Amino acid sequence: MLFVTGGLGYIGSHFVVSALQAGHDVLVLDNLSNSHADVQAKIEMICQRSFICVHGDVRDAALLNRLFGEHDIKAVVHFAGLKSVAESVANPLIYYDNNVHGSQILLQAMLKHGVYRLIFSSSATVYGEPHYLPYDEQHPTNPVNPYGHSKRHVEQMLADVCVAHPNFTAISLRYFNPIGAHSSGLIGENPKDIPNNLMPYVLKVAKGELPYLQIFGDDYDTKDGTGERDYIDIMDLVAGHMAAMAYLANTGHHVFNLGTGKSTTVLELVSAFELANDLSINKKVVARRDGDLPKFWASVDKANILLNWTAKNSINTSCVMAFGVLADLKR
Repeated sequence: MLFVTGGLGYIGSHFVVSALQAGHDVLVLDNLSNSHADVQAKIEMICQRSFICVHGDVRDAALLNRLFGEHDIKAVVHFAGLKSVAESVANPLIYYDNNVHGSQILLQAMLKHGVYRLIFSSSATVYGEPHYLPYDEQHPTNPVNPYGHSKRHVEQMLADVCVAHPNFTAISLRYFNPIGAHSSGLIGENPKDIPNNLMPYVLKVAKGELPYLQIFGDDYDTKDGTGERDYIDIMDLVAGHMAAMAYLANTGHHVFNLGTGKSTTVLELVSAFELANDLSINKKVVARRDGDLPKFWASVDKANILLNWTAKNSINTSCVMAFGVLADLKR
């Protein structure tokens, strides 16, 4: 059985779909802080399979020990955590509590119950200011915001655990910028509050829930003055996790970038969304956001070679699939 923390969230829910379709039994733990309980039924509708979902917090040691004791868990995929750069700057301690302390509690439970396989949802924010681009996995890590620091702290903790326990395998997947949605239109990125990521913000403007898209700065040294990122389709990202599952046989701590190897500006992505869905998005340029970098994108050679994985879907596909979720939410 796979134990998936944060399995009702954006990335977690798409992973659960792929895991169920691949034949895995799945146990999900989610505290619903930025997810929705009805996602379970939607996943089960897509897969025509049921799974166990527990509403609870990864920092609840007693709950974790009960779950590990009651279920035959073979590996853990750890998505649970807070993920807003801006929020982490304003409230750093909640990021260290949720992301770092929560991971520590999880690791303690895993070791106690003899579970030695973990895939961790890390982030490209661990790199910080680029010394060179694209980032490869050997690039120095020097995060510029507490969110990135929290992810880097967990990576170090995993590396240390693997040294102390030579039979332990941990894979840290450094995500770039996930976008898009499952082709069913039933699940996608649907945050409870004002979105921190670009695509759900665009969707809420398209839906009429927000009056305009805030573009945080148009004076960066980039192609059009707006930030450049490496936007990866959610289904490609999930395929990277499935490839990492096969790599868990290799003990020790391993790090992989998951991106496309291409950069796209904010305005380029918004234009692609407008073109793909034949609509216009109201936009307003505002001040730069604390903790944001001008540009970065991934080198994905390591994942290509060792995981036999590459991103396949286009930005156009991601934009169409994301809008499909919007249409479903309107019904």
